[in-house]
Amino acid sequence: MQVSLNPAARDLKKVNGDERYTPYQKAFPVDAVSELVWPNVLGGEERDWVPQSEGVHFKPLCFNVTHGYFVNLLRVRKSGVLSRHYHTNPVHAYVLKGRWYYLEHDWVAEESSYAMEPPGETHTLVVPEDVAEMITLFYVTGAYIYVDPQGVAVGYEDVFTKIDSARKHYAEIGLGAEYIEKFIR
Repeated sequence: MQVSLNPAARDLKKVNGDERYTPYQKAFPVDAVSELVWPNVLGGEERDWVPQSEGVHFKPLCFNVTHGYFVNLLRVRKSGVLSRHYHTNPVHAYVLKGRWYYLEHDWVAEESSYAMEPPGETHTLVVPEDVAEMITLFYVTGAYIYVDPQGVAVGYEDVFTKIDSARKHYAEIGLGAEYIEKFIR
């Protein structure tokens, strides 16, 4: 398979003949999974947002069933306590809009903030009253275990429950259950 040259690289090569702008010339591995590129993830279609609870939606970006992780945008359009949960593995978060905090910490995750949440930590996510919309990119490895204040498990969420929720949503709104397949790797 010959790799096609993206237009910007093609133009640069024509201008200066620089070999650095020559793309890789060999075929990709036969069994390699295709890349995921989602333009305009903050915009796009409303129907891609999967309802999670009242005022809370997620937009899938990648579901990796082999390694047990998912990447999604979480959009919250309500204030107050969102969830109390325990992490089985690290979670990475990047705030795109709004802000949130955990009752158990003294920091606030504001727009352009990054947080790494370590495995074994339990915290209670709160969206402040004056935030009309919060959107955060979460890269979740493993599972969230939802707990009460004493740590008793009351539910969980992992890559498979997220896929199930999204599949059901897409089927219900007429996109078809198979619509989810484009997010799964």
